[in-house]
Amino acid sequence: MSAVSAAKPTYPGVYVEELPSSTRTISTLTTSVTAFVGHTRRGPLNEPVRVTSFAEFERRFGGLSARSAVGYAVHQFFGNGGTVAVIVRVTRAGSGKVARVTLKSTEGHSESKALEVYAKEPGVWGNGLRVAVDHDTTCPDETFNLRVYDARGEARESFAGLSADPDSGSYAQTVINAGSRLIRVEAVGEGRPDPSGTVSKPFGHDLPDPAVDLTVKIGDVEREFTLYDPDCDGEIPSSVAELALLLERKLRALPDAPGKHAFAGAEVTAFGRRLQVVAGSTDPEDVVRFVGECANDLGLEASVNPPVFPLDGGEDGEAPGPRDLIGSEAGKSGIQALRDVADVNLLVLPELAAYEKTEDAVTVVSAAQRLCQERRIFLLVDAPATWVSVDSARAGLAAFDAVRGNHAGLYFPHLQLTDPLTGRLRSFPPSGAVAGVIARTDSERGVWKAPAGTEARLAGVHSLTVNLTDRDTGLLNPLGVNCLRSFPLTGPTVWGARTLEGSDALDSEWKYVPVRRLALHVEESLQRGLQWVVFEPNDENLWQQIRLSASSFLHTLFRQGAFKGGTPREAYFVKCDSDTTTDEDIANGVVNVLVGIAPVRPAEFVIVKIQQTSGQFEL
Repeated sequence: MSAVSAAKPTYPGVYVEELPSSTRTISTLTTSVTAFVGHTRRGPLNEPVRVTSFAEFERRFGGLSARSAVGYAVHQFFGNGGTVAVIVRVTRAGSGKVARVTLKSTEGHSESKALEVYAKEPGVWGNGLRVAVDHDTTCPDETFNLRVYDARGEARESFAGLSADPDSGSYAQTVINAGSRLIRVEAVGEGRPDPSGTVSKPFGHDLPDPAVDLTVKIGDVEREFTLYDPDCDGEIPSSVAELALLLERKLRALPDAPGKHAFAGAEVTAFGRRLQVVAGSTDPEDVVRFVGECANDLGLEASVNPPVFPLDGGEDGEAPGPRDLIGSEAGKSGIQALRDVADVNLLVLPELAAYEKTEDAVTVVSAAQRLCQERRIFLLVDAPATWVSVDSARAGLAAFDAVRGNHAGLYFPHLQLTDPLTGRLRSFPPSGAVAGVIARTDSERGVWKAPAGTEARLAGVHSLTVNLTDRDTGLLNPLGVNCLRSFPLTGPTVWGARTLEGSDALDSEWKYVPVRRLALHVEESLQRGLQWVVFEPNDENLWQQIRLSASSFLHTLFRQGAFKGGTPREAYFVKCDSDTTTDEDIANGVVNVLVGIAPVRPAEFVIVKIQQTSGQFEL
């Protein structure tokens, strides 16, 4: 029965009625979302983070680092056409420390700890963070504000109206930990943290006489000035706010040390009946101190703190070892963290190429292939850095015999690029750039097109560590090694499209990368697109809808050129009927769908035959 009620005819004529389609659409999924797992400068540990540009990677993970092969791989991925990456930061277990600082409170009878501030993630990067506190709020006697600065002194985050009361809706620990991407805090006392800078005692109803000579010292620079001169400062301040403006103006007029901005950028804030004086810098050494009897009369010696509270003690974690990369399935660490990510199509582990023991790299590749088989991911394997010639590659290839699966492809040799950090040529494993080429090929041609050939140019690559000839390629290609070649017109180019199982000796049906990846794409799309089938009545009506949905999806791929054959019948088939689903299957709640496809295989060898004819041309 249609969900739309039938129109009731009341007059002779033609009645038009819209009916919902009975065909369920199977959507095309992503094909080139690439996961990078390994060491980065910063970022959450063992937590997959999706980024869509290298600029975003820099913000979240700290950008390039000489110690991070992942950073360079991500840079090359986006430079070659990649659009979406998933980053999992991994460090060696037990290494790395979080930068921190303890904010104290003097609101009670004695000084006590108030707030522990930690960098969000471990690493040296956290040592560049600074936090500043003030009480300039609508309730200056109860709440406070907290700002976070980066290493350049730029304000990155600000939290206003925070409370030290756990029952408050603006409780500092709850608000900051939920909203900050840079820090987390832990309340370790009941009071508020003291403000940054120098804070006066609370003034009474009548302000003290401002016509005094003051001596102020910021860092090593000491200056003297008159706070209020009736001949040039106009009316005497009548409120704390006016007194703050006067003091700020006088401080900013004092000469700074060369290259400094401590006096020129000084800020004086009035909150409640108090003054807060902060130097115009984020250098913790630029403490504002007022000295002398007159300063004591104004109450400017009450509380003296640096302009910002610096975090320190952060240490970078060591590069992960094989066990760290493999991770724990229970703890969702290492590559196992990808189990929680719905859309990942390619996996890159650029650190394996630098392992001194090839056996360690093979161990990780083995675990990664198991994950790839379960999650329908394709693994890009870098040749070891020790493969510096064709002979060393052929000799070392035997180590990979134990992991010759069809969910991975091996690429050789390494790339020579200009290191953006030093401006010098360096060699890099190729997997990041190859992943970008695959993403670009998928976008321009489709997942069924081999990511190799003259269109698969490696952008930004200066040269290759090994210049391969046709003869060299003829030795490696039959062994399942995807060669990278350099040609006069195209430059460095991907010149191979075989899986690790693609050795001629294995004679695998999954010999080629595009065939394997197309099958993974079809499997994942059908698996997700047929979720609606669960709990439906298992009868001919359901089988017909399954055939329509699956055939419609496959026909779209056929029209795009994914399959060989001149007609749909030659390109694919979908069978779901009483032959595939027996009465016993129905009784057990099982419906079986049989799908067959005829993938287009790449033309690896193009043979041109030329015949010379004898005789003369006739005019």
